[in-house]
Amino acid sequence: MDKEISKAVINRLPRYYRYLGELMENKVERISSGDLSKIMRVTASQIRQDLNHFGGFGQQGYGYNVAYLYTEIGRILGLDVVHPMIIVGAGNLGQALANYGDFEKRGFKLVGIFDVNPVLAGITVRGIEIRMVQDLPDFLKSSPVDIAILTLPKNKAAQMADLLVENGIKAIWNFAHLDLDTPEYVIVENVHLSESLMTLSYKLGEYKKSHCGDE
Repeated sequence: MDKEISKAVINRLPRYYRYLGELMENKVERISSGDLSKIMRVTASQIRQDLNHFGGFGQQGYGYNVAYLYTEIGRILGLDVVHPMIIVGAGNLGQALANYGDFEKRGFKLVGIFDVNPVLAGITVRGIEIRMVQDLPDFLKSSPVDIAILTLPKNKAAQMADLLVENGIKAIWNFAHLDLDTPEYVIVENVHLSESLMTLSYKLGEYKKSHCGDE
Protein backbone atom coordinates (compact mmCIF):
# COMPACT_ATOMS: atom_id res chain seq x y z
CA MET A 1 0.00 0.00 0.00
CA ASP A 2 2.17 2.83 -1.35
CA LYS A 3 -0.24 5.76 -1.43
CA GLU A 4 -1.45 7.44 1.72
CA ILE A 5 -5.02 6.59 2.66
CA SER A 6 -7.22 9.50 3.77
CA LYS A 7 -8.51 9.66 7.32
CA ALA A 8 -12.09 9.66 6.01
CA VAL A 9 -11.54 6.27 4.33
CA ILE A 10 -9.88 4.84 7.44
CA ASN A 11 -12.75 6.10 9.59
CA ARG A 12 -15.23 4.22 7.38
CA LEU A 13 -13.44 0.87 7.64
CA PRO A 14 -14.83 -0.02 11.10
CA ARG A 15 -18.35 0.65 9.75
CA TYR A 16 -17.75 -1.73 6.85
CA TYR A 17 -16.48 -4.29 9.33
CA ARG A 18 -19.52 -3.90 11.59
CA TYR A 19 -22.09 -4.12 8.79
CA LEU A 20 -20.34 -7.07 7.16
CA GLY A 21 -20.35 -8.84 10.52
CA GLU A 22 -24.11 -8.31 10.75
CA LEU A 23 -24.55 -9.68 7.23
CA MET A 24 -22.60 -12.79 8.20
CA GLU A 25 -24.81 -13.26 11.26
CA ASN A 26 -27.80 -13.14 8.87
CA LYS A 27 -26.19 -15.82 6.64
CA VAL A 28 -25.63 -13.45 3.72
CA GLU A 29 -22.83 -14.88 1.57
CA ARG A 30 -22.38 -12.17 -1.05
CA ILE A 31 -23.53 -8.61 -1.62
CA SER A 32 -23.26 -6.00 -4.36
CA SER A 33 -21.85 -2.54 -3.76
CA GLY A 34 -25.33 -1.20 -4.51
CA ASP A 35 -26.99 -3.28 -1.81
CA LEU A 36 -24.18 -2.53 0.65
CA SER A 37 -24.59 1.18 -0.07
CA LYS A 38 -28.27 1.03 0.93
CA ILE A 39 -27.38 -0.55 4.25
CA MET A 40 -24.50 1.80 5.03
CA ARG A 41 -25.98 4.95 3.48
CA VAL A 42 -22.80 5.52 1.50
CA THR A 43 -22.87 5.62 -2.30
CA ALA A 44 -21.87 2.50 -4.21
CA SER A 45 -19.21 4.57 -5.96
CA GLN A 46 -17.75 5.59 -2.59
CA ILE A 47 -17.64 1.97 -1.43
CA ARG A 48 -15.81 0.90 -4.59
CA GLN A 49 -13.36 3.81 -4.26
CA ASP A 50 -12.71 3.03 -0.59
CA LEU A 51 -12.06 -0.66 -1.17
CA ASN A 52 -9.94 -0.04 -4.27
CA HIS A 53 -7.37 1.59 -1.98
CA PHE A 54 -6.75 -1.89 -0.57
CA GLY A 55 -7.16 -4.05 -3.67
CA GLY A 56 -10.86 -3.91 -4.53
CA PHE A 57 -12.03 -7.39 -3.34
CA GLY A 58 -15.11 -7.44 -5.61
CA GLN A 59 -15.90 -9.26 -8.87
CA GLN A 60 -18.01 -7.69 -11.60
CA GLY A 61 -21.36 -9.42 -11.81
CA TYR A 62 -20.79 -11.17 -8.47
CA GLY A 63 -20.24 -8.42 -5.93
CA TYR A 64 -18.37 -9.05 -2.69
CA ASN A 65 -17.90 -12.27 -0.80
CA VAL A 66 -19.07 -11.14 2.63
CA ALA A 67 -16.94 -13.48 4.75
CA TYR A 68 -13.81 -12.81 2.71
CA LEU A 69 -14.29 -9.02 2.76
CA TYR A 70 -15.00 -9.12 6.51
CA THR A 71 -11.77 -11.03 7.10
CA GLU A 72 -9.71 -8.75 4.85
CA ILE A 73 -10.99 -5.54 6.43
CA GLY A 74 -10.31 -7.03 9.85
CA ARG A 75 -6.76 -7.71 8.70
CA ILE A 76 -6.37 -4.14 7.38
CA LEU A 77 -7.61 -2.84 10.75
CA GLY A 78 -5.09 -5.04 12.55
CA LEU A 79 -7.75 -7.21 14.14
CA ASP A 80 -6.06 -10.46 13.10
CA VAL A 81 -3.64 -10.08 16.01
CA VAL A 82 -4.25 -9.66 19.75
CA HIS A 83 -3.60 -6.17 21.14
CA PRO A 84 -2.87 -6.21 24.89
CA MET A 85 -4.16 -3.03 26.52
CA ILE A 86 -4.44 -1.37 29.90
CA ILE A 87 -6.86 1.13 31.40
CA VAL A 88 -5.46 4.01 33.44
CA GLY A 89 -8.32 5.51 35.42
CA ALA A 90 -10.67 3.07 37.14
CA GLY A 91 -13.58 5.41 37.82
CA ASN A 92 -17.05 4.94 36.35
CA LEU A 93 -15.93 5.30 32.72
CA GLY A 94 -12.84 3.16 33.16
CA GLN A 95 -14.81 0.35 34.79
CA ALA A 96 -17.53 0.60 32.14
CA LEU A 97 -14.90 0.16 29.41
CA ALA A 98 -13.34 -2.73 31.33
CA ASN A 99 -16.72 -4.45 31.42
CA TYR A 100 -17.29 -4.06 27.68
CA GLY A 101 -16.90 -7.63 26.44
CA ASP A 102 -16.88 -6.83 22.72
CA PHE A 103 -13.29 -5.58 22.93
CA GLU A 104 -12.06 -9.15 23.35
CA LYS A 105 -14.13 -10.31 20.38
CA ARG A 106 -12.21 -7.80 18.26
CA GLY A 107 -8.78 -8.84 19.52
CA PHE A 108 -8.28 -6.21 22.23
CA LYS A 109 -7.25 -7.97 25.42
CA LEU A 110 -7.41 -6.04 28.69
CA VAL A 111 -4.41 -7.05 30.80
CA GLY A 112 -4.31 -4.39 33.51
CA ILE A 113 -6.26 -1.62 35.24
CA PHE A 114 -4.57 1.21 37.13
CA ASP A 115 -5.69 4.20 39.18
CA VAL A 116 -4.36 6.90 41.48
CA ASN A 117 -7.04 6.47 44.16
CA PRO A 118 -5.93 4.05 46.92
CA VAL A 119 -9.57 3.35 47.76
CA LEU A 120 -9.82 1.39 44.50
CA ALA A 121 -6.71 -0.74 45.11
CA GLY A 122 -7.49 -4.46 45.05
CA ILE A 123 -11.00 -4.13 43.61
CA THR A 124 -11.53 -6.65 40.82
CA VAL A 125 -13.19 -5.80 37.51
CA ARG A 126 -13.91 -8.78 35.24
CA GLY A 127 -11.22 -10.75 37.02
CA ILE A 128 -8.56 -8.03 36.81
CA GLU A 129 -7.36 -6.42 40.01
CA ILE A 130 -7.03 -2.63 40.06
CA ARG A 131 -3.44 -1.61 40.79
CA MET A 132 -1.91 1.71 41.73
CA VAL A 133 -0.11 3.78 39.10
CA GLN A 134 3.19 3.46 40.95
CA ASP A 135 3.13 -0.19 39.86
CA LEU A 136 2.72 0.82 36.22
CA PRO A 137 6.40 1.12 35.14
CA ASP A 138 7.29 -2.34 36.47
CA PHE A 139 4.14 -3.79 34.89
CA LEU A 140 5.01 -2.35 31.48
CA LYS A 141 8.56 -3.70 31.72
CA SER A 142 7.31 -7.24 32.31
CA SER A 143 4.12 -7.24 30.19
CA PRO A 144 3.88 -6.26 26.52
CA VAL A 145 1.14 -3.64 26.10
CA ASP A 146 0.08 -2.10 22.78
CA ILE A 147 -2.58 0.36 23.91
CA ALA A 148 -3.24 2.47 27.00
CA ILE A 149 -6.79 3.72 27.56
CA LEU A 150 -6.62 6.97 29.50
CA THR A 151 -9.73 7.88 31.52
CA LEU A 152 -8.21 10.02 34.26
CA PRO A 153 -9.46 13.55 35.02
CA LYS A 154 -8.03 16.37 32.93
CA ASN A 155 -5.68 17.61 35.67
CA LYS A 156 -3.94 14.23 35.89
CA ALA A 157 -4.06 13.13 32.25
CA ALA A 158 -1.04 15.02 30.86
CA GLN A 159 1.36 13.78 33.54
CA MET A 160 0.07 10.23 33.14
CA ALA A 161 0.48 10.39 29.36
CA ASP A 162 4.11 11.40 29.88
CA LEU A 163 4.61 8.42 32.19
CA LEU A 164 3.05 6.06 29.67
CA VAL A 165 5.24 7.34 26.84
CA GLU A 166 8.37 7.16 29.01
CA ASN A 167 7.58 3.50 29.65
CA GLY A 168 7.14 2.50 26.03
CA ILE A 169 3.46 3.02 25.23
CA LYS A 170 3.03 3.92 21.54
CA ALA A 171 -0.78 4.19 21.33
CA ILE A 172 -3.18 6.03 23.65
CA TRP A 173 -6.98 6.00 23.49
CA ASN A 174 -7.62 9.29 25.27
CA PHE A 175 -10.92 9.97 27.03
CA ALA A 176 -9.56 12.85 29.09
CA HIS A 177 -10.95 16.27 28.13
CA LEU A 178 -7.48 17.38 27.05
CA ASP A 179 -5.43 17.32 23.85
CA LEU A 180 -2.30 15.44 24.81
CA ASP A 181 1.15 16.76 23.93
CA THR A 182 3.00 13.59 22.90
CA PRO A 183 5.90 12.81 20.56
CA GLU A 184 5.03 12.30 16.89
CA TYR A 185 5.70 8.58 17.09
CA VAL A 186 2.94 8.12 19.70
CA ILE A 187 -0.50 7.50 18.21
CA VAL A 188 -3.32 9.26 20.06
CA GLU A 189 -7.00 8.77 19.34
CA ASN A 190 -9.07 11.34 21.23
CA VAL A 191 -12.61 10.63 22.36
CA HIS A 192 -14.09 13.85 23.72
CA LEU A 193 -17.56 12.84 24.88
CA SER A 194 -18.76 16.36 25.67
CA GLU A 195 -17.72 17.61 22.22
CA SER A 196 -19.69 14.81 20.61
CA LEU A 197 -22.70 15.70 22.73
CA MET A 198 -22.38 19.39 21.79
CA THR A 199 -22.28 18.42 18.11
CA LEU A 200 -25.45 16.44 18.65
CA SER A 201 -27.01 19.47 20.36
CA TYR A 202 -26.15 21.67 17.37
CA LYS A 203 -27.64 19.18 14.90
CA LEU A 204 -30.76 18.90 17.06
CA GLY A 205 -31.10 22.68 17.06
CA GLU A 206 -30.74 22.82 13.26
CA TYR A 207 -33.34 20.08 12.91
CA LYS A 208 -35.79 21.96 15.10
CA LYS A 209 -35.26 25.16 13.08
CA SER A 210 -35.88 23.43 9.77
CA HIS A 211 -38.90 21.44 10.93
CA CYS A 212 -40.53 23.70 13.51
CA GLY A 213 -39.33 27.18 12.64
CA ASP A 214 -37.74 29.57 15.10
CA GLU A 215 -39.74 29.85 18.28
